[in-house]
Amino acid sequence: MLFGVYIGWRSLKVDERDAWIRDVAIVFAATEGTSFNSADLTDADFTRARLKSTDLRKAILTRTRWHNANTLDRVMPETSYLNSIQVRELVRTLQGQDKNFNKFPLSGVNLQGANLADASFIGADLNAVNLQDADLSRAKLVQTSLDEADLTGATLTGATIEDWGITRSTQLRGVRCRYVFMSLSTKDDPNPRRKPDNWEEEFEDGDFADFIKPIVDTLDLYHNQGVDPRAIAISFKQLAENNPDAELEIVAMEKRGKDKFLLRAATASNADHSQLNADYFTIYNEIKALAEGEVKTLLAEKDSRIASLETMIQTALQRPSFYAQNYHHQGDTMSDKSSDISISHVTGSKISGIAAGKSTAVGGENLTGVAGGDISGTVTNTINQLTESESPEAPTLADLLKQLQQAIASPDSGLSEKDKKKALRHLDTIGKLGVERNNSDLRSMAEDAMDALPTILKQGTGLIEFLKGHFDVELDAILDNIQRLLGMANG
Repeated sequence: MLFGVYIGWRSLKVDERDAWIRDVAIVFAATEGTSFNSADLTDADFTRARLKSTDLRKAILTRTRWHNANTLDRVMPETSYLNSIQVRELVRTLQGQDKNFNKFPLSGVNLQGANLADASFIGADLNAVNLQDADLSRAKLVQTSLDEADLTGATLTGATIEDWGITRSTQLRGVRCRYVFMSLSTKDDPNPRRKPDNWEEEFEDGDFADFIKPIVDTLDLYHNQGVDPRAIAISFKQLAENNPDAELEIVAMEKRGKDKFLLRAATASNADHSQLNADYFTIYNEIKALAEGEVKTLLAEKDSRIASLETMIQTALQRPSFYAQNYHHQGDTMSDKSSDISISHVTGSKISGIAAGKSTAVGGENLTGVAGGDISGTVTNTINQLTESESPEAPTLADLLKQLQQAIASPDSGLSEKDKKKALRHLDTIGKLGVERNNSDLRSMAEDAMDALPTILKQGTGLIEFLKGHFDVELDAILDNIQRLLGMANG
């Protein structure tokens, strides 16, 4: 038993000479009572291991393999995803066909080779999940978050991918897919919007990745309240002027439900979507706060083409959706049989032709994980959902999360890009609990996120100064208030 504890402790070491420790640790996992307390078990393989009484408290279990592990229900998992009976059974058997995992917090689980045909993952968190060679035939991936998920070799034929949250960090190499559906059929709207459109045609090998790539490479600017077309037009032009290397190019506009609006822009491949998103909404909120006279003065100083873009946005808000048919179309005029609207070069940045019609890239009225974009965009959408919640604590919680989001994204935060992404993902999990207060699985994940977040954020001296300078608040005060609002015990 003592040797098992020692093995678990040594697996924490970062020393290269201890690289063997993970494999040895797995061997000793067959001995009951092994301790992996606080160990990093990322990508470790416990296939067929006997795990009775194994201590996994505070262990990092990202993409850990549990296939056919014995007595997995006897481990000490504390607040990890293994607390959920359904998730525990899924990672052990890899049999999830025709099951409902809607809104499940599955971030970081290992489902390599799993049978997930006909399963429903509507609104689920599949960030950083290993889905290599998984069968997702006819699965419902509606509003499913898939940032950093690995779908290499997975089967997606017949899957519904409305508003799924893939990003440039989602791995789609070798995906097998003959056709997909862009919209979930309902009684009011039974059209699933199959792609390819012709039901007699199917994607050839590699076609699906080419089809979906333009959606992944876009910056999605989602406005959910008080949409101001003039402020949008000015803000986007200012963003383009401030970031010429980003090569911003508007490719789609869509009205989303009542008073919601999505502006989608293509960017250079190396553009930082997280920073661009934060910069845009900083400008947008500042412009919305200006008095009418100040806005007119600002407009007089700007390019007259802003008025054209403003008009176009107003038109988009009066129609079901606007979209660009070809994401690689660089600024040429484009038309569509469903409309006589045709525009070209409307702002100082490049603008592709935009025609009225039903979006082929994204369907539906609600948005949780925007297709494309990045984890910062996902956090923004979660905060937007929170502001619409009827919970009395929701507005305050949304403000606190927004302050942290802006501080994390600030250029001088002192955080690495990897730590920024980790922090934003934790922030998103915490925000989701604010939306669904009674979800016990989500609460466990949010408590884990709340434990991990301070360690990351306190590494950023610039982040702490940002909070003091912009919001006159201490980091610890924000974290304490978030815990209080969510009913968590302050640690």
